[in-house]
Order: sequence, then C-alpha cells, then structure tokens
Amino acid sequence: MSDDLQESGARREPSAGASRRLTDPGWLVNADPAQVWAGLDCAVGAEEVLVAAVYRASMRVHKYAAPGVRRQLLALDAARYGAPELAAELAAAEAGDEPDADWRVEWASGSLLGSAHTNASTLSADKRATWATSSLFRPEDISVLGGYYPDEVAVVATAAVGGRTLALVTLTGSNSLRGKLVQVWDVATGRPVGEPLTGHTDTVRAVATAMVDGRPVAVTGSDDKTVRMWDLTTGRPVGEPLTGHTGGVLAVATVDGRPVAVTGSDDKTVRMWDLTTGRPVGEPLTGHTDTVRAVATAMVDGRPVAITGSDDKTVRMWDLTTGRPVGEPLTGHTGWASAVATATVDGRPVAITGSWDETVRMWDLTTGRPVGEPLTGHTGGVLAVATATVDGRPVAITGGHDKTVRVWDLTTGQPVGEALTGHTSQVRGVATAMVDDHTVAVTGSWDRTVRVWDLATGRQIGVPPARYDEKLGMVVDGRPEALGAMVVNGRPVTFPGSGGEALIGEHVGKPVAGHTEPVRAIATAELDGRLIAVISDGPESVGENVRAWDLNTGRQLWGPVTDRRGASVATAVLDGRPVAVILSGSDEVVRVRDLATGEQLRKFPTNGRGGQALATAVLDGRPVVVTGWPEVWDLTTGEQIHELKGPGDAVLSLAVEALDDRHLGAATGAIDDGEAVTEAKKRTVVVAGVFGDACGSVWAWDLATGERVGEPFEEAPGWPEGVSTVAVVVVDGRAAAAYGGALEGMCSLTTGEELDEEDYFGRGEAVKALTTTVINGRSVLISGSKNGTVRMWDVAKREQIGRPLAFPMPVSAVEVAPDGRLVVGFGPEIAVLARH
Repeated sequence: MSDDLQESGARREPSAGASRRLTDPGWLVNADPAQVWAGLDCAVGAEEVLVAAVYRASMRVHKYAAPGVRRQLLALDAARYGAPELAAELAAAEAGDEPDADWRVEWASGSLLGSAHTNASTLSADKRATWATSSLFRPEDISVLGGYYPDEVAVVATAAVGGRTLALVTLTGSNSLRGKLVQVWDVATGRPVGEPLTGHTDTVRAVATAMVDGRPVAVTGSDDKTVRMWDLTTGRPVGEPLTGHTGGVLAVATVDGRPVAVTGSDDKTVRMWDLTTGRPVGEPLTGHTDTVRAVATAMVDGRPVAITGSDDKTVRMWDLTTGRPVGEPLTGHTGWASAVATATVDGRPVAITGSWDETVRMWDLTTGRPVGEPLTGHTGGVLAVATATVDGRPVAITGGHDKTVRVWDLTTGQPVGEALTGHTSQVRGVATAMVDDHTVAVTGSWDRTVRVWDLATGRQIGVPPARYDEKLGMVVDGRPEALGAMVVNGRPVTFPGSGGEALIGEHVGKPVAGHTEPVRAIATAELDGRLIAVISDGPESVGENVRAWDLNTGRQLWGPVTDRRGASVATAVLDGRPVAVILSGSDEVVRVRDLATGEQLRKFPTNGRGGQALATAVLDGRPVVVTGWPEVWDLTTGEQIHELKGPGDAVLSLAVEALDDRHLGAATGAIDDGEAVTEAKKRTVVVAGVFGDACGSVWAWDLATGERVGEPFEEAPGWPEGVSTVAVVVVDGRAAAAYGGALEGMCSLTTGEELDEEDYFGRGEAVKALTTTVINGRSVLISGSKNGTVRMWDVAKREQIGRPLAFPMPVSAVEVAPDGRLVVGFGPEIAVLARH
C-alpha cells in the first residue's frame, strides 16, 4: 500500500483528441475505459458534457464489461439522463464482433441523478481542502458486474498520510466479503488506495483514526466481536485483533492526543484499549443494561472522559484515567440514546444526545445534570447529532427520522430558524465544516442525498444536493457515495469516486425523477389504448410510495399516493374499469384505486396475519384478489371467498396461472407420461413462496376450490429468508415453479421435488424477481438478480437466450407489459425496454 500512496493519485493526462471522440458512440463502446476516462475532463459544450456524465454514471462497471454490455449500459444511462437520441445512437453502435442487442431501452427514470448532475472539474492533489464526513448511510445496494457488490457505504474516519487526506469507508456487499472490509480513499483524487483492509470475519460497524508512535492508524470495530488496528501507511494490520467483547463492536472513538480507543458493544460494555501495546486498559466498563450504540470523548476538569449512549435509554460518563463511572447515569430519555456529541457552552463541557423519543437533550458534564428542558421539534427519532460554532455561538445540528435537519442554539436552548427541509427520507448523518469562514452542515439521508447547508442563513448551498452511486464508495456525478462533501477554495462541492472530478455548477441532461426507495413491485395494464405500469417502492418508505407511469411517454400518470409502507401492487378490471389493487404491508388493507386518476374507490381489511404478497385473477367471471396468508377475496364486495390452507406462515410472493389438467397430471391422474389429451380442462393455480421459521417453501392450490395441488416443496433448513419470488412454467409437459430469494431453483408443483436449476440459473445469482412471457412462440422465463442482471431462459430448451441485460443497481422487479415490452425496477429506478 505504500507504493499506492505514492502512485495511486496519478491518472492519465486528458487529451484534446480524446475529447473530440466523446461524441463517437463506437469509440465510447469499444475503447479502453482508461482512454475514455482520460478524455472526460476535456468535455466542452452541452453535448460532450452530457456524454461525459453518461459515461461516468456506470464507470466502474465499464472497467470490467465487454463492449456489448458497455453498449447496453451506456444506452440505459443516456435514457436515465433523459437523452433518448443519445441512447438510440449508443444502442446502434457496433460492439466488436458481438451481435446487435436484442433489447433496447425506450426510456428510464433518473431518480438518483435528479437534476443534480453537473459538469466535473478536476481537483489536483495540491489543492487545500477540508472533508466533512457524516455517519452511517444506507444506500441502494448497487452492484458492480464482475466485482464487489456494496450494500452499505459509510465514511467513518479520515486521516492525513504522506501529505494526503484519506477517507476510510466501510463497505458491505452480496459476496463472501459481505461487510468485512474497509476501503481507503484518497480524498484529493477520489480513488481507492491499495487493496481494502481485510481481516474481520463479520460486518465492520465502526472506524476511527489516531496517531500511534507517529504512525497514522485506523481502528475498526466489527460484528465479529473484535477490534483491529491498521497501519494506514502500509495498509497492513498492526498486531493481533483486540479481543474481549462478547458482542458486536458498534462504536469506536479515540482520545485526542492519546493512543487510546474507546469501544461500545452490544454486549452492553464499554472497553478501553492501549493502541501502543494492543492490550485492553483495565476491566470492561459495565453499567449499561443494553446495547452501547454511541461513544464520544471530551475533556472535563483536565481529565479525558467518554460519554456513551445506550439502548437502555441512559447516557453514562466514564473517567478514562480511572476506568470508573462518573456520577449516576444521565436519565431522562424515554427511547434509545442513539447519538452523542460534545461541545463547550459558556466555558463548560456539555454532551448533546439524540434519542428515539424525538428529543435532544444537553447535559453539563461537570455536574452531571441536564441543562434546561429537552429540545423538542422533531416528530421522529433523532438519529444524528453534531456541534459547531456559528457567529461565536455554540449550536447543535440534528437529523431525524422525520426527514428534517434542525439547528439549536445551545446557549438559549431554542431552535435557530425553521427546520431545514429538502430530504425525502430520514436523515442519518450530520457533520460540519468551514467554508469561507462560514460554518456549514453536511447531512446524509436514506434518500441517497448529501446536502450542504449554510448554518448562518439556513439555506442550502449549491443547486441541487449531491446524490450517490454506491458501487464506487464515493460521489460520482452528484451522487453521494460515501456521505461526504468537500470544500475546495471556499466552494462546497461533492466528491466522486470515478476519477477525481468534483461536481460544481452546471446542470446536465433532463432526468425524470420518480421513486425514492428501491422498486418493490410492478404491475401493468391497458387503459384507453395506453399501457400503464403501477409501481411501488419500499419497504423503507413510510408513505407516498405508489405511482402510475405511462409506458409510452415515460411520464408519471399519478402519484405518489400514501398507501403505507411495503405496498404490493396488481391490476384488475372492476365494474368495467381498470383499477390498481394495492396491499399495504403495514396495516394489511387492500385498497382499490382508479387506474386513470389514482382516486381510491374502496378498501377492505384482510385478516392481518402477515404476508405482503398480492395477486389478482378472475374466478367464475368475478375479479378476485389473493393476499399473503394466503386468502382469496372478492374484489367487488371485499368478502373472503376462502383461505388456502397449508403453510401457516407468511407468504412473500404469489403467482397465478391457468394450466391444463395435463400439466398437473401427476396430481390429478388426468394423463400419464405427459401424453396429450384431446380437450384438457383449464385450472387456475395459485403458487406461493413462503417464509418459514427455518426454511422457505413453495405451495400450490386450485383457485376455484381452495384445495392444495400436489405436494409442497420445502428447502432444507437454514434458509430463513424464504421464497421472495415465484413464477409458474411448464417443463417437459409438467407444471413447475421457478423460485428465488436467498437461494434459487425450480421445483415440481405436483411432486414437490426439486428440479435441476443449473439449467436455468447461474450459481449465486440471488434471484429477486421472476416473470414469464412468450417470445416467438417460445415460453420464456425472465429473472432479475441482485447482481444487476436480467436473464432470459428458453424453458423448453433449458438454455439462456442471448446475453444478460446489465443494470447499475440490483434488479428487484421485472414485468412484461401486454405488448411484450419489459419493465425493470433497479434500485429506485425503472426502465422500459423493447425487443429490437
């Protein structure tokens, strides 16, 4: 890593020739990505700037992708930018010897792009900069083809090494390294430095930095119950893991000027570690009766102390010299004490704590008493706290579950101005920095944005907020990858992980904003000659999570509508009019909305016994809906028709299919050996993917009678995530169910036996969405996976059709519209593709 510290900041010098080729689709598709990358900084004019932004959107994927995959991704990202002409040109480009693409994107949303994408100017390593970091940020789980798939990225510490500022981030992902590593980034270039710091055997939860014997080190805490120290100059571990905690290590802090780390754990203890010797200092600090979630340090009467917040709703102070608690626990919070910061008010050290009881409290660390009344205003849990000085007065900045940022005058205990609004989901991190002698707050949210606020005016700095693309662990074209923001020469900018470009100013493209959480479900229907998609996102959404889109124009027809969180969707025809049917995961109520207007027409409760799956069908000429226990309901009257007996567990996924009796021969005795019958009777079958106590299972019933069809398939114990998606296919004349979730495969609906899934799924695909269609008379199974691919399979031939379609985020939903177009949900984005 020492070589990397000297060399990794170097990059190719951009050339004017490379810039002139930015408008050549063939070059973009086939050239070495390093050559293209070198030309992105030379983009001049709106056309080249747009192309540069499109290329950067999936830069890390381009590095590993074949030309055919790169072509498809570039066209997709151009569509996300609202540039259909550019998308068409890219899709038509030749890609080496590869055939033309079978599918081409018609339009796509750009929720993660928003209008925030900007032209990028390069930051050189010698520019003076300060880096404002915020705490844990939960991203969208964007995948990298052929590489590491991060689920969460968190900037948790910074350090100066060899004259450069490094940011340390924790990464979690969907491969065997899930959560077990820390990546080091050069702040000046936005590029990773060396290989990740690996050694932990479970998720890394916390990182801090310190100086030990003149060396910069990182201290990490993990769910593997250990604390590790890393030399940031060499990238190597220092000594053996520090062991002693009997639970995951969730918080780490260091003491200014001393080689001491303080850690908090879900074993309810606080521990101190001498970073010089690698040994624990004294006995564990005990007293908390629940998880220790937050740690901060301060100086009180010249002595170093630690302040800890716990799920036991108390705040405690510890003398780090004696290892003893200081005074009694600080009580008053009625919810988890989830955030802690320290400050000095009127010359006295204070702690500021945030809690899930929706309050902020201040404590005098000298007396151990609360200062004033609780600071109220948040309407949800307080998740992040930072402190700063504005116009000579100490303030606290808090972020809440209510999506707001609030500023408090710590001298008066009063709010400063109105709440800072703009985030569309809970605010998880807050940090501060200085810009031209002005104090700014940097906030990170589960809406995948980083925003910068001038604390003197209460206004947001820059237009608009940064957004982030998790796959790089840093900010790319306005997306906050690592919940950080950089201030350069007094200008607030976001900082990328794809080439060192800081994002300043100029708007690029016309992205269509839409969903703000991962797409959960897609249903399509025809309305007055138009094709409409009803799409829900979640499950993290609290509301406003169902929208209807016109598939021809790419415009939103209605929404968002508030149908609680975790909504599943389907379509039906009720009293002659197309409707959207929505099942809320929180109150388990079925709501029926007019497909044209979104107006709620009726609603009725289910039995509220769990399960968020939904499907619609027609039974004896009347529309019915199947919900997740499962139960069958008359959509017109809201009355239950029957309960489908069997699993006794929550149903995660449903599929309804009309099958010939001959396809169910093993269960009905209608035929033997798959021989055809003269007039096969049609039966509508409901297939359910079930979440069990110890395993997932697949069940099937006759919709008309409610009787079970065949034997259930039960996966081996140890698959607690259940079957999250199912689809019905006919294999060798017999009905089967394709299933996905933590595992994927195919099983017989009649015997319950597992079929050989290797013919249909690659190993480790983590299939999250399945659907079926007919293409050129062939039955086709379509799968969407967590690794960001959509694959199509010829069911009869048991072979994949063409190349996988690549997406820059995990694919969570796939649906085929009545006219054969493919609607794909990836992260919070949607794309519509048509066969070419």
